[in-house]
Amino acid sequence: MQFKRITICIALAFAPGAFAAEATLPDVEVIGKKVQLLPALSDSALGGTSIARQRASTSDTAKLLDGQPGVSLYGAGGVSSLPVIHGLADDRIRTKVDGMDLISACGNHMNPALSYIDPSNVGSVKVFAGITPVSIGGDSIGGTIQVDSAAPEFAADEHTLLKGQAGAFYRSNGNAKGGNLSATIAGEKLSVKYNGSTAESGDYKAANNFKAAGLAAPDRTTNWLAGDVVGSSMYKSVNHALGVALRHENHLVELKLGVQDIPYQGFPNQRMDMTGNDSTQVNLHYTGQYQWGALEARAYEEKTRHVMQFFADKRFWYVPMAVPPGSPNPVPGMPMDTQGQNTGALVKADILLSERDILRVGGEYQRYRLNDWWSPSGGGMWPNTFWNINNGERDRFDIFGEWEARWNPQWISQFGVRNATVKMNTGTVQGYNATATYATDAANFNNSNRSRTDHNLDLTALARYTPDDSKAFEFGYAQKTRSPNLYERFAWSTGGMAMRMVNWVGDGNGYVGNLNLKPEVAHTISATADWHDAAEEQWGVKVTPYYTHVQDYIDASACPATRGSCLAINPATGFLHLTMVNQSARIYGVDVSGHMPLAKTGDYGSFTATGVVSYIDGRNETSGDNLYNIMPLNAKLTVEQHLGNWTNTIEGLLVDAKRNVSQVRNEMITGGYGLLNLRSSYEWKQIRIDAGMENVLNKFYAMPLGGAYLGQGTTMNTSAPYGIPVPGMGRSVYAGATLKF
Repeated sequence: MQFKRITICIALAFAPGAFAAEATLPDVEVIGKKVQLLPALSDSALGGTSIARQRASTSDTAKLLDGQPGVSLYGAGGVSSLPVIHGLADDRIRTKVDGMDLISACGNHMNPALSYIDPSNVGSVKVFAGITPVSIGGDSIGGTIQVDSAAPEFAADEHTLLKGQAGAFYRSNGNAKGGNLSATIAGEKLSVKYNGSTAESGDYKAANNFKAAGLAAPDRTTNWLAGDVVGSSMYKSVNHALGVALRHENHLVELKLGVQDIPYQGFPNQRMDMTGNDSTQVNLHYTGQYQWGALEARAYEEKTRHVMQFFADKRFWYVPMAVPPGSPNPVPGMPMDTQGQNTGALVKADILLSERDILRVGGEYQRYRLNDWWSPSGGGMWPNTFWNINNGERDRFDIFGEWEARWNPQWISQFGVRNATVKMNTGTVQGYNATATYATDAANFNNSNRSRTDHNLDLTALARYTPDDSKAFEFGYAQKTRSPNLYERFAWSTGGMAMRMVNWVGDGNGYVGNLNLKPEVAHTISATADWHDAAEEQWGVKVTPYYTHVQDYIDASACPATRGSCLAINPATGFLHLTMVNQSARIYGVDVSGHMPLAKTGDYGSFTATGVVSYIDGRNETSGDNLYNIMPLNAKLTVEQHLGNWTNTIEGLLVDAKRNVSQVRNEMITGGYGLLNLRSSYEWKQIRIDAGMENVLNKFYAMPLGGAYLGQGTTMNTSAPYGIPVPGMGRSVYAGATLKF
């Protein structure tokens, strides 16, 4: 059977390059059947106006995912939230930005993957929250998130295409402001596009006082923080991206260059702040259509230079400490530096075996290097540079195969297998000086065999039954495997201060790694029932229950009191020193989402209701403890009005109290709450105006996944106001404008 306009119809519909090729390649005649990668019914996607309406309200790309079924967010810096899928976060999720597998180069994970793209540059978002196909990614157990910039555009004829847009926003809470600019020049075969953005904010305010007002640090006479100010929540981010795309017949080549500069970003749930994050990215991508199917190839490199210190809201010391004779003068604070290099390549082919069958095969390679060092800044640290990770290496080699079959109009199946080899190593380390803890820990680590090789296997099986146009049912099983990150395996010091510098979960505790960690292996079963109108345009309801058992789950455990500072820092506040261990865990839950029309009138337009409800329960089966940072029962309910060029939204967020907390981490209970948000947008020709008010009733609440408040004071000790959760933002009014030209 012959089909017209099959441009990249095979499998790449859910790949980053698919949108570019599908939007731009010319007509081509191919023998075959139009098939696409089978996304699970539990997966979700955002694009177009769904993203545009959120850009004025946030500078954090991760928050674009808020409200997607099964997704929640760990609190962090103002542009660096960490997405969570079904209770699994951070490195347990494969996060791709324009197809690049980015890795956080920081012991506190202050620079996660989604912090490298501004919301103004996001063209599409996809969340694979169910049974993730092996062709989408490995080395993860929680799912995959794909965030891509907009596809390149080309002129329709011999004329030159010139277009662009400029935007600006303001948000009252924190006095946040910023702007963005994009410009495109293109012919029929060549397209060049520039994107630039900047965003900055001061500390935000909670709805009420949650601590006593006072100086940010005891030994300063300035920088007074009011009782409702959330210290260390300020940020500034600058991003530039240049894309060049070339098309010829059925082939598209894209080269994207990116530069990021974050001169500062505070972290209210960390003992350190980001005082610099410079990144450069080179990303080369090819997609091509052939008679036998489609081919995709990618090569990329990302380099990061990351610096941490203390800002004015929190300090270690200001007055010079007593130092031994001959030592250098101490510098304020505590400098920490990291340097990461991430190089990757991917080749994937989608082969039409028959009108029924498609085979996807491919290989992936990732080479990651990390150095993490801390210069001495006082008498207790003199005279050495502390090497936390010295030439850390993490190399991954993957091959995969996936078979999809459309047996008849009712039944579709997908089976996949992915094999990965992960090799990790690191050089010798040293402490600040020859004190007993540093010397003993360094000697033990240096004398150990630090080379590790993991052989990981992923398996997926998915079947979908569609009895008619109004319903579909899906069942699946997946085995997913993730090797530890460099910090989980190679953070080596049990010195109290050194342990408190390694914490990517924001709980205020200190951590030491474990050379003997095994990879996590997750076994997931999931089912989805999907009811909708025949055209899938008016109403729909999805219900997705799931169950995951994780073998060798990497959790925290109290490290022996005989090792260095493996003791509670302060019984009054309960911050602990912990180590990473393999244990067993299980997670189960259900996501319910739906939409339906409410009314359609001539005078007031149309009204549509949408809703998402999520419940999850996570438990460590080895210790009997609850898993950390599990989002309590929550619901987001929205009513949207469309009237001419206006779109108006009233949104309610309901969150239950978090009572099932991790005892081993002394996780804090948070109360239940409800928030009301109002949003409005107006589009007319080339102009778009967005305005809204978040937390309209100025409700005070603690973020369930916000971690422990460490936003002010001398953060190396545990003086007040520590031991309270990070509060959410109070009322904020925002406005944004976008002009297309």
